Amino acid sequence: MDATTRDLLDRALTLPTTERAALAAALLESCDGPGDADAETAWVAEISERAARARAEGPVGVPWTALKAELLAK
Repeated sequence: MDATTRDLLDRALTLPTTERAALAAALLESCDGPGDADAETAWVAEISERAARARAEGPVGVPWTALKAELLAK
């Protein structure tokens, strides 16, 4: 870290907690790059597909009580 960056950090650390948190969030967001414009649409489609499959297939898996008993027996 160069002197300018260290000075900026030192000054930022004197800010109130809420302002430091907002600054940290803005800095992290700037590192992420541009968002995926189609991500939300893809997630909605995925969730809808999974929900439809779950409704059509009904419950799957093992009830917790049965799994717990099996694990405790081992």
